[in-house]
Amino acid sequence: MKNSAPPPRVVIENLRPAVNEGRFPIKRTVGESVKVTADVFADGHDLLDAVLLYRRAAVSEWSETPMEPLGNDRWAGEFTVQEMEPYLYTVQGWVDPFKSWRRDLEKKLQAKQEVAIDLLAGAELVEAAVARAGGNDAGRLQSWASSLRSAKKSADERARDALGNDLQCLMRRYPDRSQAAQHDKELGVSVARERARFSAWYEMFPRSCTSDAQRHGNFRDCEERLPYVASMGFDVLYLPPIHPIGKTNRKGKNNSPVAGPADVGSPWAIGAQEGGHKEIHPELGMLEDLKRLRAKAAEYGIEVALDLALQATPDHPLVGTHPEWFRRRPDGTIQYAENPPKKYEDIYPFNFESADWKNLWEEFRAVVFFWIGQGIRIFRVDNPHTKPFPFWEWLIGEVRKQYPDVIFLCEAFTRPKVMYRLAKLGFDQSYTYFTWRNTKQELTEYLTEVVQSEVSEYYRPSFWPNTPDILPEYLQYGGRPAFAARMILAATLSSNYGIYGPAFELLENRPLETGREEYLDSEKYQIRAWNIDRSDSLRDLIARVNQIRCENPALHHNHELRFHQVDNDQLLAYSKGAPDSANVILVVVNLDPYHTQSGWVHLPLEELRIAPGQTYQAHDLLGNARYFWQGERNFVQLDPQVMPAHIFALRRRVRTERDFDYYL
Repeated sequence: MKNSAPPPRVVIENLRPAVNEGRFPIKRTVGESVKVTADVFADGHDLLDAVLLYRRAAVSEWSETPMEPLGNDRWAGEFTVQEMEPYLYTVQGWVDPFKSWRRDLEKKLQAKQEVAIDLLAGAELVEAAVARAGGNDAGRLQSWASSLRSAKKSADERARDALGNDLQCLMRRYPDRSQAAQHDKELGVSVARERARFSAWYEMFPRSCTSDAQRHGNFRDCEERLPYVASMGFDVLYLPPIHPIGKTNRKGKNNSPVAGPADVGSPWAIGAQEGGHKEIHPELGMLEDLKRLRAKAAEYGIEVALDLALQATPDHPLVGTHPEWFRRRPDGTIQYAENPPKKYEDIYPFNFESADWKNLWEEFRAVVFFWIGQGIRIFRVDNPHTKPFPFWEWLIGEVRKQYPDVIFLCEAFTRPKVMYRLAKLGFDQSYTYFTWRNTKQELTEYLTEVVQSEVSEYYRPSFWPNTPDILPEYLQYGGRPAFAARMILAATLSSNYGIYGPAFELLENRPLETGREEYLDSEKYQIRAWNIDRSDSLRDLIARVNQIRCENPALHHNHELRFHQVDNDQLLAYSKGAPDSANVILVVVNLDPYHTQSGWVHLPLEELRIAPGQTYQAHDLLGNARYFWQGERNFVQLDPQVMPAHIFALRRRVRTERDFDYYL
């Protein structure tokens, strides 16, 4: 048997972050850091060293950065993703004889033991490093080796010289990694553009961009509405499905099973004689009109997002050309959509497990690529939890190969594990349970789960206080203060949020029936002519909050969200900080829309980068009031009829040459 090197002694375990042990990538946006930890250890008492390896998946060579020990064999390192493409990372560790030698030499000196032999052993280690070094460093290392062997100085003097930083830094550059161990997996990072992490969505029905409910709005009308949307500070304009709407089994107003001749139907009932998923409803305009709308929106810094609803009406062209793509009932008819007791006779779900499933999948790939070809880069996906997981992993993967800038928002109000799996498969943002979390305990527990646990590595929450499908009870009865509070919560708790408007800013709170979340006169089934100039609109407040979001980097992220104690359960207090910035935002919200609430907020000053005993300023960015606080406990009082929340910028006081100044 030939002599061979023994197996590495180092063990690398518990590498984090890791989604399903590396089965799925973690998520970042361009410019964000990836903080990696791992257990790195070996037998015996030798000291170790470790590096974090990372690279773009498209290149073969690794970059590396040193890892630092945290204690108890845990190591940490971080790197930054600079390109909008997949990255890989792993950890490498090795036994470092020089570090062990240096540690033992220091102990022997302290114990006044003989170290002459130890210096010779150190010289051998340094001489071995000479062969690994090059240029001037090789000469410097050789000089150190000679110094360790020299008899011109005493052994103690040579030992103290060797314990200096110069030799340590040199040796760390050229370690012996011939027996290094590397983690057995290369973990992935999916890197998206910034809007995947920080965005404000405005949902609007194009057909309701009209001053007369008897006239169908169109894309040109939407253009006229753009200054209004931009004035509120939104950067994504989401349009429900823009395709032809079927007539067979069309729903009437308020989801009536019988439609009148003037009823326009639901936009999610896709497909008619005019076409299917690649066509535009003729009353909205032509393809060129959509392109014009997209270009005009871009002038305002707004992106247009389209709805991707993979379902058909009985009138959809694919029903005739590909009947094999649908399920049939025992009587031979095609199965319409159901969620008992609800029935959707105007919609046929596709059978993703049909014998011809490959061609069905390719058809939907073609649909997405068609709209990408028209300049669309954001899709809100309707009910993805009713389609197979493998389909979404395949489709999103196919898109990302050519268009890494495409963003997918997942609309799946379903079981948590299903929602999380869809996020792991590639959805950039996800609707959440925020809509139904109202109490202090509910909000704290839910945000702790989605922001402060490993879920945050792959699940980007998007908070919506309302949708066309959901009019929460809190909004039905809480009046204007409830709308204001929920908007502020959504916009500051999550870096991604959206509203369905103009229903939201115009305080639409009429349910179809008591105890139900459906809107009366729902825009899903009829045209609504909204008076966007109403004096009671929340437009100005929304604009101010979105301006605050843009101006404060602390609100562009979620990972530094922290909740703070308040001795009143109707008051919710939380803060956010910006990475590598002094910007700290503290939000206090009155969750009671009916009564004034007050209490003492307890702040962990050290976590907020405020020295104990230091006076600091709480600048309320909503009302522009400024308060001078000191210490951990400070009093707040909020009248919901005036303003249900404070959004404070916390500013520390620093002394300048002339006076005091405040900075974020």
